[in-house]
Amino acid sequence: MLELRHLATLQAIDEAGSLVEAAERLHVTQSALSHQLKDLEHRLGVALIVRRTRPIRFTTAGDRVLALTRQVLPQVRRTETELRRLAAGQSGRLHIAIECHSCFQWLMPALDRFREAWPEVELDLSAAFSFTPQAALVRGDLDMVITSDPVDNDAVRYLPLFRYELVLAVARQSPLAAGRAVAPQTLAEETLITYPVEHERLDVFTAFLDPAGVAPAALRTAELTPMMVQLVA
Repeated sequence: MLELRHLATLQAIDEAGSLVEAAERLHVTQSALSHQLKDLEHRLGVALIVRRTRPIRFTTAGDRVLALTRQVLPQVRRTETELRRLAAGQSGRLHIAIECHSCFQWLMPALDRFREAWPEVELDLSAAFSFTPQAALVRGDLDMVITSDPVDNDAVRYLPLFRYELVLAVARQSPLAAGRAVAPQTLAEETLITYPVEHERLDVFTAFLDPAGVAPAALRTAELTPMMVQLVA
């Protein structure tokens, strides 16, 4: 059976042109190299080199194995290099899901700086509107989730990024625009425009309306913040 050490041996013989120089490259004695070559030929049942020629010539079978060597060894070495870089945290893939709409303004410049510092790390971004990202994180499908809805889970660690104020956007001509704040009861007569996610994931409900037992007069959804602002206006 061929092993990587056998391929490395044949490569050294091909590059050196003689068993003596190949042994020096491999840091073994010529006797040990000859024994290894004979053992390989015995395993394969064919001669691999034509002896007593200088430089050494490979047989037809030897050329076939040498072609395999030239194909396989560079791939193995590239993979070993990639694995070392992965182990050192210098390369890889970072899959991030984003379900915090208020973070895009600062997140994109932050990702640009990340790409400059870690050019060999592939970034994969998902907008977590249609799935539960925490479950995907626990499964290992995601590496990080940026969320405003932490869910208690012993397998997940949360790190706070920033605090934000819950803000209500209203049209300039709305009577609500004159005040600095609104009470939950005020929205009982208004149409509320939110993102198309579950009721339980919206702060306007969990932190504002639900504790007061208030529901808006009507509810509309939009995926994009600029679209919401236009609808409000």
